[in-house]
Amino acid sequence: METTKFEIVSAQSNINWTGKKVTGAHNGNITIKSGSLSLNDDKLINGNFIIDTTSIVILDVTDPATNAQFAGHLFSEDFFATDQFPEATFVITAVDQTNEDNTVITGDLTIKGITHAVIFAADVVVNGNTLTASGKIFIDRTKYNMKFRSGNFFTNLGDNLIYNEFELDVKLTASLTI
Repeated sequence: METTKFEIVSAQSNINWTGKKVTGAHNGNITIKSGSLSLNDDKLINGNFIIDTTSIVILDVTDPATNAQFAGHLFSEDFFATDQFPEATFVITAVDQTNEDNTVITGDLTIKGITHAVIFAADVVVNGNTLTASGKIFIDRTKYNMKFRSGNFFTNLGDNLIYNEFELDVKLTASLTI
């Protein structure tokens, strides 16, 4: 059994996010700072990555002033509290690979110092010295103390309701370490 380790290439990895509300959705991206993935006999066995929460970018709001205001709100205590928590982390705790095309990852996602397990399907491909991995993670933001305009905590929000679940579309590229 040979274990190989791949270091995540930040410049070729990212997370696209989507948050939805009653009147539509917003989307953007977040930078992955660093991380690694390990394989044993060409099967993913563990890994982790660090997310730079200060790098959140909003792509669908084109007016610079509105975009800056919205970003400031995402960086605030209502959402990611980036001054206090500039990083979020994901650590793989289990991998179930029933066949080559079906990898289910369980891991601990920590945002704002709060950790919860998440489970998602992922595509993991090794091509020579490069590993790519991708998957969609659905997160209930209220579990991480992001309660702003949540129908679970506030009433009569009407069109101001923001849905609790947001989506992270993670795409990682990693290089074999020697």
